[in-house]
Amino acid sequence: MAIIGKIREKSGLTLVLIGLSMLAFIMTGWDNIFGKSGGVLGLGEVAGEQVDPIKYDNLVKAVMQQDAQQYQQMNRPYTPQDQQVSADRAWTMLVENTILEKEYEKLGLDVSKSEFDAYLYGTDGFTVMPDLAQSFVDSLTGQFNPRLLEQRITEMESSSDPQVSEQWKNTKQAFTDQRKSEKYFQLLAQGVYVTSLEAEEEYKAQKEVKSVSYVVRRYSDIQDDKIKVSDEEVKAYYEEHKNEKKYEATAGRDVKIFDIAIAPSKKDTAEFTKKINALKTQFAAAKNDSVFVLANSDLKFYTSSRQSTLRPESDQKATPGLTFPAAMDTVFKMALPGQIVGPYLDKGKYRLAKVRGFNTNVCKVRHILLAAPKEDSVKVKATQRKADSLVKLINKDNFAEYVTKFSDDGGSKSTGGVIDNFLDFEMVPEFSAFSVSMPIGSIGTVKTQFGIHIIEVMERKAVKYPIVSFIEKALTPSEETESLINEEAYNILYSLDEKVSRKSSPESKLDAFDTLARQKGYIVRPYRISDENPKIQGVQTPFAEDKLIKLAYDEDTEIGTLCSAPIEDNDRYIIAIVSSIREKGAPEFIDVKDIMKAEVIKEKKAAILIQQMSKTKDLELLAKKGGTTVNKAEIVFANPQIQGAGYEPEVVGSLFSGLKDGQKTLPLKGEQGVYVIRLNKTIKAPATRDFSMEQTQMLNNQRANINGEIKTALFKMNEVKDNRKFSSLGIQR
Repeated sequence: MAIIGKIREKSGLTLVLIGLSMLAFIMTGWDNIFGKSGGVLGLGEVAGEQVDPIKYDNLVKAVMQQDAQQYQQMNRPYTPQDQQVSADRAWTMLVENTILEKEYEKLGLDVSKSEFDAYLYGTDGFTVMPDLAQSFVDSLTGQFNPRLLEQRITEMESSSDPQVSEQWKNTKQAFTDQRKSEKYFQLLAQGVYVTSLEAEEEYKAQKEVKSVSYVVRRYSDIQDDKIKVSDEEVKAYYEEHKNEKKYEATAGRDVKIFDIAIAPSKKDTAEFTKKINALKTQFAAAKNDSVFVLANSDLKFYTSSRQSTLRPESDQKATPGLTFPAAMDTVFKMALPGQIVGPYLDKGKYRLAKVRGFNTNVCKVRHILLAAPKEDSVKVKATQRKADSLVKLINKDNFAEYVTKFSDDGGSKSTGGVIDNFLDFEMVPEFSAFSVSMPIGSIGTVKTQFGIHIIEVMERKAVKYPIVSFIEKALTPSEETESLINEEAYNILYSLDEKVSRKSSPESKLDAFDTLARQKGYIVRPYRISDENPKIQGVQTPFAEDKLIKLAYDEDTEIGTLCSAPIEDNDRYIIAIVSSIREKGAPEFIDVKDIMKAEVIKEKKAAILIQQMSKTKDLELLAKKGGTTVNKAEIVFANPQIQGAGYEPEVVGSLFSGLKDGQKTLPLKGEQGVYVIRLNKTIKAPATRDFSMEQTQMLNNQRANINGEIKTALFKMNEVKDNRKFSSLGIQR
């Protein structure tokens, strides 16, 4: 688990919470941002108990604050969609911790003071936590100093500032909870065991090989429309199979949708082309790029520095927005300063780029930072003397060793001090100048605002990345076009309403919806909504998602209910119809009709193929009659794949059920088709009595997955219900 927090020496922020998995228990005092009452249903339930809305709201705000800071550091906008992801993560944390607290209580699981101290200081078999080890380092030895940590804890505990003492109290609780979680999962992991018999069976499953020849006639060789299936046959199949686990329904609702794109017309495109070409001419003649860009670009961005260098979009270090498509690489390399490149399409927007010059070096260096604030001249001089003495000892062979021992740059310490693939402007000027100008292999010192750097120049790669000023414009539909599309969407919905309302059965209503959509050239897609977690994947806006959920769960909703108006979702209108109202358990016929019809077709195809293939005994002749070939494969029980055919567990299982070498199977119905297989040779597993390797591997695999499996089981056992969406929409159920 991630460390909850770390206490930083010489920092105004005495506590930085970086691990969020336990924050549900320590965050208090923020305003309720989702409504204190939790709505009509409450926010949700865990084991029949309501989730505390105040605790949830506090945690949401904590997670959002931290995520917003991280996005800011990455120069990425923190969008409403990102905020929803943060809220979902907070929900999962809160539910998980609520469940685990109940488990700790049942087991009487706690952490004593002596265990806590050992856990914190890395004694009695514990290893000191990495963040604490890095934060409390002895300036002389470069190693973790427990006295510094103890001193800081004492300061926080005895502080007259109640906020500081509260921070330590919360941090202590967070570390305690983290340790309890570790103990809980370690305890459960001890219950995992693999017997020697299981290991022996696994050994045989992996090592015993069946060498076979086979002929397969695939179901896809027979067209579906050649198979006649009546509704009565599908209903009979439904009655026979509806209670099978694979068809079990989860409670929820389904909607079918098709979308009408809000896209520019040919007229809009022609007008846009005319305007952007005129803009290109004006941009080339502009004397003041800054004024021109800010006046004409949709994206108001301009800098006269080299920071406006464009990297290829495939470059992992590229800044979002400052890239060019791969197709434009040659064009930019051939461009001359002052030339306008474009218009070209980049991530859905059109750009005109005026080339001002080129950045020609990508650098790779490694460095050791000896931190010294530039305001402290005494510290800077002392640090420079230390750097001068160290640089005499450092060479390319021992550089990484000195990084580990002396560098104060935590960001590059784990990579041996290496900073790769950077352009000159991406570092402070002094650092960049050394990296760009000094010969490869040079090692020297550089003073910057951060302190003294010992730098080794490792590589320089010649590139030709354009430095540009650019105008970005979006091709959007005109008001006239938007009005026409809106009218079209309403007309289609009116036509649907007229046709659907004439139908009496749910099936006929849905058929009418599908038919009209197909006639108009639209593709119908299903959206599934779960009662336990009412969300829709695939919509672009919260507005559209809310509209669809309200349609599905409206008090008067039934199968065949249409949306009352086209639902706008960014650049499209959604037309929707409620297609299923599901209760947990055996599915309704309408919900699995298409699936079961496909199964009936598959059964009929299998019967036809089995009948045809049963008449021929010789494998080669059977292949010739079927217009196919005899295939060969090596098969093991542990991996029920048939080379050249696919995943066929039942067919593979039959080969290990007593079939002898030289024998041939009867036609076998598989997932992909019908098989006739001849077992040519069985290669027995090498004789051994040592199955310890298999036993260890199986045990490690099971223990590696145990945390996730236990959490999944606990969520299911505690019947977690997420009613946040219902609550926010005021839906009563």
